[in-house]
Amino acid sequence: MRGLRRTPAAVSPAPVPAANAAPATGRRPLRRPPARRSSRVLAICAALVSVAALSGCGAVSETAGKPTVVIGAKEFTEQWTIGELYKQALTHAGYNVELKSNIGSTTVIDGALTSGQIDLYPEYTGVILQVLARSRTVPHSAAATYRAAKAYEETRGLTMLDPTPFQNRDAIAVKPAFAKKYGLKTISDLKKAGHVVFAEYPDNMEGALGYRDMVKSYGLHNTEVKTLNIGLQYSALDHGQVDAADVFTTDPQLARGGYTLLDDTKGYYGFQNVAPVVRKGVQEKQGPEFARTLNRVDALLTDQAVREMNRAVDTVRLAPSEVAARFLKANDIS
Repeated sequence: MRGLRRTPAAVSPAPVPAANAAPATGRRPLRRPPARRSSRVLAICAALVSVAALSGCGAVSETAGKPTVVIGAKEFTEQWTIGELYKQALTHAGYNVELKSNIGSTTVIDGALTSGQIDLYPEYTGVILQVLARSRTVPHSAAATYRAAKAYEETRGLTMLDPTPFQNRDAIAVKPAFAKKYGLKTISDLKKAGHVVFAEYPDNMEGALGYRDMVKSYGLHNTEVKTLNIGLQYSALDHGQVDAADVFTTDPQLARGGYTLLDDTKGYYGFQNVAPVVRKGVQEKQGPEFARTLNRVDALLTDQAVREMNRAVDTVRLAPSEVAARFLKANDIS
């Protein structure tokens, strides 16, 4: 996910930190652009632009004299970049925009939104249902998940704009040799391996989508958990330090190959497309072009495009603002 840890680490809203402040507890380390560009960087940037260019283009409009829109983002790569995409697209359309990144977990950023500290933030549809609404049932399609999430937000004076084509779900990865040895195809099959050492993120132990609930749901009672920060689970798998790990489907490290994803036959991790959650009063003040601008950006966010942007930040170490700018320019939004 949501890289994402979408499970709340706190239950009450915290003060919103300054934009681009260093994360207190990060799901992913914030990386800044290097002082110089290598040929590899340029090659990947070219690939990024190429992916972006495939996504479409269109005209922009000018909208001036509106109140400043405050956008929030959680504390990991994908959210930083999406926040920058929203900020830059709206700014180009003539809006006054402020971006506050690294706000925190789902519960914390939701509190910032409902208390009026921010006006909108990108959220994962399944997270809204499973973490915020605490629904115990998971819809059977992405569209049904979006409809249910939006209906829930509407009861709280909020609304949601259009969802992205891409989704970022949690998944459980093992090494192919481990899967072959025990005949593993599904998460339930982990029981065949007997004692399993499982890598989980420190902030995803409890709650919906968390380790303990997943173990209970799948009956994996002979599992030992090892907490590792996001990104370290791949080397732990490679070196045999853990047998299985919670990963994110848009993680660029996963895209390198060398890992087997186990089928989530219970649909435990749900559907996780992204949509801006917006306070209704904000939409009314900003006018229809506001929603059209954000919807246009979200329509461009395919699996491949988001994976490339995550890779540009995490691996190439470009700033999220630079990656967003290149993507929008390639799609004629800046």
